Amino acid sequence: MAHQHIGHSTHVEKHFTAGDFVRDVVIGMSDGLTVPFALAAGLSGAAAPSSIVVTAGLAEVAAGSIAMGLGGYLAAKSDADYYWNERKREEEEIEEVPDTEASEVAEILAKFGLQPEEYWPVVNALRKRPEAWIDFMMRFELGLEKPEPGRALQSALTIAGAYIVGGIIPLFPYMVIPQAIEALKISVGVTLVALLIFGFVKGMFTGTKPLASALQTAVIGAVASAAAFGIACSINR
Repeated sequence: MAHQHIGHSTHVEKHFTAGDFVRDVVIGMSDGLTVPFALAAGLSGAAAPSSIVVTAGLAEVAAGSIAMGLGGYLAAKSDADYYWNERKREEEEIEEVPDTEASEVAEILAKFGLQPEEYWPVVNALRKRPEAWIDFMMRFELGLEKPEPGRALQSALTIAGAYIVGGIIPLFPYMVIPQAIEALKISVGVTLVALLIFGFVKGMFTGTKPLASALQTAVIGAVASAAAFGIACSINR
């Protein structure tokens, strides 16, 4: 007997997803490129030599990376604590008022257009699976996702590392050029290119238009450094 083989086309869905790691890199690099850049520009406007700019810049990068990393750690830790506190509350409610919680599941499913005869079997099935029931309520009632283990420390290290990488870029010309004003010219060019590239890549990962993201990121960095340079020049007069 001949067998007929029917070909099936495989549908692959593509979604733009900006995970936690990408978000942390964006946070660290954005500040790392702009803050030390603005500081170096301001010191150059105040006629400080390159050695002072490098010293102050590296000190700022060290302090900034620690502060940003600590901020990322505390934010992720707070999110995790909030999740587990809310999960404990859901567990207690499912044990104490299961009928009320079941009604809430029914209301959630009804919002998706399901009819009673369609969603009540789902509700009853969840009632037999407490862990799945809690997961459902956490995601669809509260909109909370289970945090990854070690997320807080990973966030801190990623943000701090990205800040350091971003901060070294505008400072590097001052490390090789003794005249701060000359180094500033190179730093402006190098940093703007870095901002454009970073903004473009950020746009690709976050799902926004890459070119628009690149221009926006570069403009923000340019405005920050120009403001710092202008203020330093006016004070130094």
